[in-house]
Amino acid sequence: MDPSDLASIGLAAVALLVALVALVMALVQRRRYAVMLRRFQVLWGDGAADVATVLARQSRRVDGESARTDEVERAVAELRDGLAQTLQHVAVVRYDAFGDMGGQMSFSAAVVDDRGDGMVISSIHARGESRTYAKGVVKGGSEITLSPEERHALDAARSGRAD
Repeated sequence: MDPSDLASIGLAAVALLVALVALVMALVQRRRYAVMLRRFQVLWGDGAADVATVLARQSRRVDGESARTDEVERAVAELRDGLAQTLQHVAVVRYDAFGDMGGQMSFSAAVVDDRGDGMVISSIHARGESRTYAKGVVKGGSEITLSPEERHALDAARSGRAD
């Protein structure tokens, strides 16, 4: 073989290698273009609108969602306020009201809301009779003096701890 033939073959090989690299780069770029095109199709929809129209539509959607979010936040706040006023904190204290009786048949039960408003109900059990008392509670206190057991039930209900 002639040295000029070897140079031509070498040059052809380099040209083929450059062509293969260019082909691979073109395929990669084609794939990137297809991905980008799909993303824009999601954004543009049917493709009939321009960028400004699409952005305006998206802005209106975001504003609508923002208004709905504000409405939900207001509703949740109202529910929290209403829940704070429900009698949901309860505690019961059982005890022996009289030393000669066992079985802890007497009890005091406190039922209050988040502010400490509610009532304390006590049932005093004796051998021949049982008496029941109800005392109103406002902000954790009562105008009527509470017994130690009633105070214990009220404190337990307000703190949420078990007896």
